[in-house]
Amino acid sequence: MPQTTANGVTIHYEDHGNPSDPAMLLIMGFGAQLTLWPDELVEALVGHGFRVIRYDNRDVGLSQKFTGQKAPGPVKLTLLKKIGLTPKVPYTLADMAEDAVGLMDALEIERAHVVGASMGGMIAQHVAAKHADRCLSFTQVFSTTGNPKLPAARKEALQALVKRPDSTEEAALVAHGMYLARTIGSPAYPAEEERLRERVEASIRRSFYPEGGTRHLAAILADGDRREIVRGITVPTLVLHGEDDPLVPCEGGRDTAACIPGAMIRTLPGWGHDLPLELVDELADAIAGHAHEATGVPA
Repeated sequence: MPQTTANGVTIHYEDHGNPSDPAMLLIMGFGAQLTLWPDELVEALVGHGFRVIRYDNRDVGLSQKFTGQKAPGPVKLTLLKKIGLTPKVPYTLADMAEDAVGLMDALEIERAHVVGASMGGMIAQHVAAKHADRCLSFTQVFSTTGNPKLPAARKEALQALVKRPDSTEEAALVAHGMYLARTIGSPAYPAEEERLRERVEASIRRSFYPEGGTRHLAAILADGDRREIVRGITVPTLVLHGEDDPLVPCEGGRDTAACIPGAMIRTLPGWGHDLPLELVDELADAIAGHAHEATGVPA
């Protein structure tokens, strides 16, 4: 299993494609393992001429866990932010951004195309804003600025995300994972039942560690409104967002694009908060096309 130390944290990663091709770093979201980037998407990006690295964020999958470090609950975090206090959390999204840059250092990658999904998009915003010299391009996938005036997640999507399974028996975990995937997924591209079950089972057997998700959520809430940070991004930016995303409404993507001079945005009807197989080729073409354009390389 390929692991390395990045920013003082043990990070598990996968490295695909030709090492001499331009690097593309994929950053996944809240409580999600690197395997949530579909193999088919990774293969398509490799086919477009990129060296693709996906990795488990700290506290999830096979990367280092922060067991025993307590995070304040969502209600306390929200109240502290409202009264102008900076809540104390085990780590921040900025720390997780340094993990990403540290992974590039460990792999001796000077610059990379940075692609972040959901919380990974928030992490990537920090990378693009603070380490522009390390970014060839930035692509944000169904993420947001944290602007408190934007529409909130749909109630059923948020409940599904934070709800705990009925038990830790594998059958209960699989049922819960499938329920979550169905609730936040794409209405126009529902996952085939057996394939979804196999994917959820594989994810649980690889790693089940809900405590990490609690600290991820604390990091997101503590980060708050990132518009000031996002406005400082000068890296060529593409925003991709589903028009039917129940967890991070499309307005989050639009707000990001509005904050970044020259940013391009592409929204797709029927797309929710997942990466359905039916959209893999379209998303890969968009990400790769943007990356090639950013570096002046013919697609």
